[in-house]
Amino acid sequence: MASRLMGLVRERAFAHYLGNGVLAAVFKAALRIPNFLQNLFGEGVLSGSFIPVYAGLLGKGDTKEADRVAGAVFGLLALAMSVMVAVGMLATPLFVDTIAPGFEGEAREMAIRLVRILFPGTGMLVLSAWCLGVLNSHRKFFLSYLAPVVWNLAIIATLAVAGSRGLSEERLVVVLSYGVVVGSFLQFAVQVPSVLRLLGGFRPSLSTASESVRQVLRSFGTVVLGRGVVQVSAYVDTSYASLIADRALSTLTYAQTIYLIPVSLFGMSISAAELPEMSRAAGAGEEVAGKLRTRLEAGSRRIAFFVVPSSAALLLIGDVVAGGLLQTGRFTAADTRYLWYLLMGSSVGLVASALGRLYASTFYALKDTRTPLRFATLRVGLGAVAAWFLALRLPGLVGLPEHLGAVFLTITSGLMAWFESRMLRRALARQIGPVGLPPGLLTRLWGAALAAGLTGLGIKVALARVLGPMPRVMEEWGGSLVPPPALHPVLLFLAVVLPFGAVYFGITGALGIPEARAVLQRVLRRRAAR
Repeated sequence: MASRLMGLVRERAFAHYLGNGVLAAVFKAALRIPNFLQNLFGEGVLSGSFIPVYAGLLGKGDTKEADRVAGAVFGLLALAMSVMVAVGMLATPLFVDTIAPGFEGEAREMAIRLVRILFPGTGMLVLSAWCLGVLNSHRKFFLSYLAPVVWNLAIIATLAVAGSRGLSEERLVVVLSYGVVVGSFLQFAVQVPSVLRLLGGFRPSLSTASESVRQVLRSFGTVVLGRGVVQVSAYVDTSYASLIADRALSTLTYAQTIYLIPVSLFGMSISAAELPEMSRAAGAGEEVAGKLRTRLEAGSRRIAFFVVPSSAALLLIGDVVAGGLLQTGRFTAADTRYLWYLLMGSSVGLVASALGRLYASTFYALKDTRTPLRFATLRVGLGAVAAWFLALRLPGLVGLPEHLGAVFLTITSGLMAWFESRMLRRALARQIGPVGLPPGLLTRLWGAALAAGLTGLGIKVALARVLGPMPRVMEEWGGSLVPPPALHPVLLFLAVVLPFGAVYFGITGALGIPEARAVLQRVLRRRAAR
């Protein structure tokens, strides 16, 4: 949560100083290109290849072999990153033309310059993901997920210092890129002391003599392909967005930042905590299957309980959420409205995206990396074709403004997330028996979430009628039927979101949903302790 909150502060600072213009889009695109390496070789890949083997060895008590595996993976990863960063910096123009074909002239040249600055920092983030794998396998989760706070702080400090000096936008994005690199190094550095304390005899090596190391490498190749397929999907969206409109690309990135908050807090965190435990599971076939089913159901229930209301919030009061988080400086009410449209589309697949991560982690714990790859490839292929038609062709065919094509990008991604999640769940059921949420749970959660969302929407409308909209806001909003009231976006956020949460927890508690009672009991215990 701390990491995601700081990410929001970072995006708010970025929106304040750079808004939603051309250079904002250029920087966002430039940051995505080297991040391809981070996502390809980083946390997701190490979670699918390194953690199951390493945590399994720890579970058996074979710490000597575990240390050997950790040293070999570090050495091989460092070598691979050195080569990939060098190649990436040389091939930067090709990457920019492929990922953002809509950039031309000065925008293209600036993107090339920024990517070359950013690439070295990406290698450090991949090594930071190795630290995360070691820490998580030892059941040390706090530092590994708190470390990105340091990365965010470096970027925020760079924006605050450089932005307050009145630098031009061109100069500001260059300085910001160097700040990103510094933050990447710090994110790795803060984890190293704890990792070294956990590793009894850490010796980096390039040896593949150990069967455990070879097992990591065999899984590594398959998971890299899977992550590569996922990255292709992300870059297809980036490419399409750059063709739709200048602000479509930067707005898509803002939307992803917001809708990834619940996915990260409740999908990724639960999946990350479950993976080492599922990997440690030992026993005969049905015994292991029973343990996995138990952990899957508990994890799925927790994910659904928190992600369903998040989805309803993006759909019904997404403008309030976006305004409270980002509307400042050069990020105007019109930008907030456009962002809300994309968040509506994102709400379609929010639950599926979070559950899909848990299902994929289960396959990784079973040391089956091929099944997630197969479904990811199918999802990306179908999604690319669907997005091409829906985002680039459909708006013109039905008379919608061209910039609304970005909304169909997020809708398509959501539909494909449901497709992949269903396929993963069915494949898991064939291996370990029936998995999924208890019958009727989603219906009750969605009923409570929609009631909470309508409550929040009603509060917003009532405030607009009592206070009236600001003339400038009304003009920027474009005459919407539900314009925001004359209230600071942060105050409006608090006035709407707090009742939204109270209604949701109240209804789910009244319905007897255990997760609601667990949250309430934890809050009461902490208040009593104080």
